[in-house]
This record gives sequence, structure tokens and C-alpha cells, in this order.
Amino acid sequence: MAVVPDIPFGGLPRQKLDIYRPRLLSGNLLPVVVFFYGGSWDSGSKNDYLFVAEALTAQGYLTVIADYRLYPEVKFPQLMQDPALAFQWVKEHIAHYHGDPQRVFMMGHSAGAHLAVMLSLNAEYLAAVGLQPDAIAGTIGLAGAYDFLPLTSNRLKAIFAPAEQEWISQPIHFANGHNPPLLLLTGTADDTVWPRNSINLAHAVETKGGQVQLITYQGYDHVDMIAKLARPLRGNQRLLQDVVNWLRMRGG
Repeated sequence: MAVVPDIPFGGLPRQKLDIYRPRLLSGNLLPVVVFFYGGSWDSGSKNDYLFVAEALTAQGYLTVIADYRLYPEVKFPQLMQDPALAFQWVKEHIAHYHGDPQRVFMMGHSAGAHLAVMLSLNAEYLAAVGLQPDAIAGTIGLAGAYDFLPLTSNRLKAIFAPAEQEWISQPIHFANGHNPPLLLLTGTADDTVWPRNSINLAHAVETKGGQVQLITYQGYDHVDMIAKLARPLRGNQRLLQDVVNWLRMRGG
């Protein structure tokens, strides 16, 4: 695996991304996965997710891991700006790194899944950078927060205030049947982001006629839903294989 680190997609310190690619490249452009990590919208670093890149590049994917500004520097909906900018940068420049701009998928865990799925469902955020959700080949959400009202903690209320507009932070409210294909993964033992987030969103998208697949993992908790991508913790590799199978079914 080779890495091109700290490529700016904007002018601010956290507006940077890393590109990972397999060492052996064929003549064909590679499918691309843009990954957004979790951290409750107020913490996290792309440097902590090398294991995600290792898992995906080993399967032949060019992998992009992006930082983004966090609370308290930004609140929602400003939180959506950097993921949108990062995706725009990838669409415009990834061919220079052997990636296929027509096969750019998004993937996220927890708060990162919230960002990725919101970009896929609410067209206004990509429209702000001159794109539409159909620019996304598909989106994978691992233990994502999609339907988490009412807000119970003061920190979440601060991130997603004002109260009368909290609903705009919920991806489920933007399910309209026109979304890119979604893969929603959740663990039955997750008591950090309850499985109902994925279950309810899958039902809402399906009801509207959108493309969605829901997979539930018996006994997996919130950390398992990302840690199972790491080589020492994969076990039977079910989670990684489900991700790869879904990508390949969609041309990835």
C-alpha cells in the first residue's frame, strides 16, 4: 500500500485528506472509497484509520480518508461543508491518482456515517459545491446516527441547535427515494448509536422506493462495527466481506 498524505481540499488546517492505493496498479482506474471517521462530531483524526485503508486497498480500492472541522469550531449544518468539499475534490482530482471519478463511493462510521449518508440524502450540501447526490456511486454507513431525536445531552443540543431546527440534522427526514444506493450496517449490541437508527432509515428509504440494504450483526457493539475491519479483529471477516460484496455488485 502506498500513501499520498495531507493533500489540502481547502485552505484550513483540518481540510486535508490522505490517499491510499494498492502498490500494484493495473492499467484500469480503480474504484474509490471516501471514508469519514466517527468521534461524536467533536473528535477524531484521519491518522487513526490506517487500518481501514489497509482493509480496502487489499481488496483493490483506492481509499481516501479525510479530516474535517469539528465542534466547537463548527456546528451543524456547517459540519457538512468539509465532507462536501472533500468529495468534490475527489471527483475532480482522483483520476490523477489512478482513481475512477465515475466510481466514487462514500463510507463512514458513527458520526462519519451520519455525514456520508446526509450528503447522500439531502442534495443541498453537494449542490453547494456544484454536485448532486447521483455523483455518489453508493454509500456505506457503519453504525450511523440517522434518527436520533430527541437530543438528550447538552453537547448534542449545542452541536445541533437551535431546537426548532433539530429535525434538519436527521438524515431520515430526507429519505425521498432518489438516493444513491445505501448499505446500512448495525450491531445488535450497540448501545452508543442504537440499531433503530439504521433500521428506521432503511424502512424509510425502502418505503419511498429508494435503494437500500440493511445488514445486522448479532452481538456486535459500536466499536466492533469499525474495529472488525482491522486485520487482528476481523474474525470470520464477515463485515469486510459484506462491504466488498456490496461494492462489487455496484461496479466497485
